[in-house]
Amino acid sequence: MSEGAVQEYSADQIQVLEGLSAVRKRPGMYIGSTDVGGLHHLVWEIVDNSIDEAMAGYCTEIFVVIQKDGGLSCYDNGRGIPVDKHKKTGKSALETVMTVLHAGGKFGDGGYKVSGGLHGVGVSVVNALSEKIIAEVYRDGKIYLQEYHRGDAGDELKITGKTDLRGTKITFYPDEEIFDTIEFDFPTILNRLRQQAYLTKGVQISVVDEREGGKKYRFYFEGGIKSYVQHLNHNKDNIGGIVYIERDVDEGMIEIALQYNNSFQETIYTFANNIHTTEGGMHLTGFKAALTRTINAYARKADILKEKDDNLSAEDVREGLTAVVSVKLGDPQFEGQTKAKLGNAEMRTAVESVFNEAFNEFLEENPADARAIIGKCLLASRARLAARAARDTVIRKGALEGMTLPGKLSDCSSKDPSESELFIVEGDSAGGSAKQGRDRETQAILPLRGKILNVEQARLDRILANNEVKNLVIALGVGIGETFDVAKLRYHKVVIMTDADVDGAHIRTLVLTLFYRYFKQLIEDGYIYIAQPPLYKLSRGKTMRYAYNEEEKEKMMKELKSGEQTIKIQRYKGLGEMNPDQLWDTTMDPATRSMLKVTIEDAERADMVFDTLMGSEVMPRKKFIQAYAKKVQNLDI
Repeated sequence: MSEGAVQEYSADQIQVLEGLSAVRKRPGMYIGSTDVGGLHHLVWEIVDNSIDEAMAGYCTEIFVVIQKDGGLSCYDNGRGIPVDKHKKTGKSALETVMTVLHAGGKFGDGGYKVSGGLHGVGVSVVNALSEKIIAEVYRDGKIYLQEYHRGDAGDELKITGKTDLRGTKITFYPDEEIFDTIEFDFPTILNRLRQQAYLTKGVQISVVDEREGGKKYRFYFEGGIKSYVQHLNHNKDNIGGIVYIERDVDEGMIEIALQYNNSFQETIYTFANNIHTTEGGMHLTGFKAALTRTINAYARKADILKEKDDNLSAEDVREGLTAVVSVKLGDPQFEGQTKAKLGNAEMRTAVESVFNEAFNEFLEENPADARAIIGKCLLASRARLAARAARDTVIRKGALEGMTLPGKLSDCSSKDPSESELFIVEGDSAGGSAKQGRDRETQAILPLRGKILNVEQARLDRILANNEVKNLVIALGVGIGETFDVAKLRYHKVVIMTDADVDGAHIRTLVLTLFYRYFKQLIEDGYIYIAQPPLYKLSRGKTMRYAYNEEEKEKMMKELKSGEQTIKIQRYKGLGEMNPDQLWDTTMDPATRSMLKVTIEDAERADMVFDTLMGSEVMPRKKFIQAYAKKVQNLDI
């Protein structure tokens, strides 16, 4: 790259739209929330700026460090944020970008042709919501440095030394006055950065967690999203090869990779300018439309679908599909600051046209793969019709029984879902204690007898034939598959309450797999919880304490040892060992209990763990167990 190309990026290209205001007062407007998701949104805003430099062709390395002191730094070897004086603000371009909302190189010509940070609020919002930010710029052989505190610049921009480096390093310390937690989650950051490396061919992204003794990962993928699909499908029984399409069109750049496998789930990830559009948008609509049309057209032409046969539905052609759709465009229209959905209508047409032509070409040139894919879709179609019949039976049964399960579901008196809780309890003995100990007004109990079906290896028709699953579907009230409606949920807290042993963990995993596959929105909307029953009861005389893990037990032992009386320790192997009062006090009473809310921070990560542990392939599961066996404590055999 020529020196001239680097110098073209200057203060003239930083456009100011409006001043920074009210970010600290209403942070949710800019980052979605102030929980752990909002905290990590700050990381994405900083990293996305470095990714933009990479997409523009100026950056080849990004280095992210989670620091011991609570900060996080991101360095890229791009051009470096300009430091010359900005005409409109009279401040340096760096200070303008850091302190003025909607200031950045993403709006006018010459800054960025393609960018994820469209709104230009990124780094200034991070600044406003950070206790401190240190910005270092390496340009023209000099190191420029400026500190900021809760959005305001401290000292003037100063030169602190000489350097051969080029680029920008931003170190920020999230403000604990704003966020519920300021503890960064390494796996969440790691997976996001791996994803970005797949989406940005030829860029090396490194991440270090200094809190964990310098744990370090480095990602570099020459194959881009083709490598991503390979990664997503690496434990699966795949059908045919990976279809990869890359096209430059007037609307921008379109990149699609896909591969079918013999599972029953679809996995489609969509991106616009490397931003994960979790709610899809126009590019996804175009892709889905072209997929259904192309497969049906080829199946008719190849005489696989006969004249009397109905067309394959959109649902049929997506069963067992793993796909990544990535588009890059000059003026992306995202819905909301969190950029969850792409609104550019022209991208729907462009993706539909490009994919229709390229996928048809693939099917024509690979007839064996084409027949295998369509065979899979036909099987899905037959199963869908069988599942519909089975589902209709369940729904009719539920309606006839008034949505109650005599002898199984002990319902609560309240009909207000916002205050109602459903406890899914392992076994009848625990169910008996839970029924007696509960608050009958707001808490319902559904005992599960034995292990529920492993839904990872079964289609919907077989799942609905399983009594335990059927009872749960009727109890929830939301329907399943095509009839799913979250508005009909009868309980706004659905709590999985199993024993603290291996069997309990297995049942919990099976129930979570069911929710993940068929009731994913319940997890996304925050309705699913895991109860935290105690592991130990410690008693000394009339004093009684409960410990929820080994560390708590040891701490309580030390505290109780100050007396002369003997400490009695009871290890709970099951919920059924607790009497109703104990179960209420420790696990069910809203005033004293501790529950974990189940979230899907990263659906891909959850999908891979579920697939490894619950899928049909034995070797990946064996390797997983071997890798983590040493970390298992208190294994009951």
